[in-house]
Amino acid sequence: MGDPTGFMHHDRKTPTRRPVPVRLLDWNEVYEEFDEDELRTQASRCMDCGIPFCTSGCPLGNRIPDWNDLVYQDDWREAIDQLHATNNFPEFTGRLCPAPCEGSCVLGIHEPPVTIKQVEVEIIERAFAEGWVEPVLAEESTGKSVAIVGSGPAGLAAAQQLTRAGHDVIVFERAGEIGGLLRYGIPEFKMEKHILDRRLEQMRAEGTEFRTGVNVGVDISGADLDAQFDAVVLAAGATAWRDLPIPGRELDGIHQAMEFLPPANSFARGQLDAHPMDAKGLDVVIIGGGDTGADCLGTAVRQGAKTVTQFEIMPQPPDERAANNPWPAWPMVMRTSSAHEEANELAGSDIREYAINTVEFVSDDEGNVSALQTVRVEQSFHDGRMSFDRVEGSEELHRAQLVLLAMGFLGPEDNPLYTELGIERTERSAVARTADWVTSNEKVFACGDVGRGQSLIVWAIAEGRSCAAAVDTMLMGSTLLPAPVAPTDMPLR
Repeated sequence: MGDPTGFMHHDRKTPTRRPVPVRLLDWNEVYEEFDEDELRTQASRCMDCGIPFCTSGCPLGNRIPDWNDLVYQDDWREAIDQLHATNNFPEFTGRLCPAPCEGSCVLGIHEPPVTIKQVEVEIIERAFAEGWVEPVLAEESTGKSVAIVGSGPAGLAAAQQLTRAGHDVIVFERAGEIGGLLRYGIPEFKMEKHILDRRLEQMRAEGTEFRTGVNVGVDISGADLDAQFDAVVLAAGATAWRDLPIPGRELDGIHQAMEFLPPANSFARGQLDAHPMDAKGLDVVIIGGGDTGADCLGTAVRQGAKTVTQFEIMPQPPDERAANNPWPAWPMVMRTSSAHEEANELAGSDIREYAINTVEFVSDDEGNVSALQTVRVEQSFHDGRMSFDRVEGSEELHRAQLVLLAMGFLGPEDNPLYTELGIERTERSAVARTADWVTSNEKVFACGDVGRGQSLIVWAIAEGRSCAAAVDTMLMGSTLLPAPVAPTDMPLR
């Protein structure tokens, strides 16, 4: 490393968030620019650790020590080449990934870890600014055609890899624009959509074709896909959301997170004049404590909600790693996102409620939700299975005129395509696949959440890259495309 003792002299530093009153006036990303000299200082904290657990902690196998050193040495051009060697879309992961690499950083055993994620995003932003991100054209066409079903990060990664290998690739997307959850689920304040659009421009220039407004299995049949393409990649995600079937669920004012977030994104981009579920002036309760719940939270406060409360059935995480959560496992600790910071500052206290369960939605006189009946719960384990026991006498009533359900996703939605192509599903509804990413139909492959279950963007990109290598091998007999991961059975949560 350029400065093997840097970690001894410099503390961890991350970008400053814009003041809450300022950033709530717009939908722009919340972080201020990060000083280049400070970034080089942060890169110098990367230790000469011998075994970089950060690389194994990253599903993509990112060459993190290499590009940290290159940034410290001011060699940005080589840094982007090293970054792109393992990651098609570092501008997505650098903004949206929870950074398992930092959780497994060797420095993180006793000190705050290296700011890997920030170095990553600064490298790709420098590359775009310098004009270094250019189309990578295939040397020759193979004459083989591949259909990609779904345009989220897994589908885009597979498409870009296969296009660069010389295949004719068409990406089908049922929505009106390309990007999947990157476009419709991620709010502007976490990633402005011009970041996505500039990468799609590169992919179009490389030869990838995008067709929107096409619901594969409905608008185009499995038989048509089989006849028109040499291979098919299923990358439609796990979009079947988890519901809360308790008394009062039918009341007006109760919506799924993915009914609420897409129109909010469209409104922020000027595509809608008004949001059909505007939180302005309302008491809002968000059920679900994950990233999707935080996305709803940041959206609701920007809409001018009167109050916002976020419910989580799990107990509050500790401030530091628990004894049963050692390094280099992902640290299950208390975190405060930019959205929580905003809501907490407006409320004057933490708006999160832990170890709480909603048992009934209460109606007003007109059939609208007016409150939630809740109880406190205690986590317990019976025969190795987690459950939640009701705390007697803990009943509470929480006022709400808008309830958002952000409890995760169960798996891929049902689609006639699976039956038409003879695609087998697992007992948890995910698409079954082999170690070679192949489904029960030898021409059809599956990657990302459609086979893995709800997971991270970095896993989706890694699976898309590996799946592309498997498709290329099937079509050509061998491949030079990298395959960073193998399929894993991940229970749907």
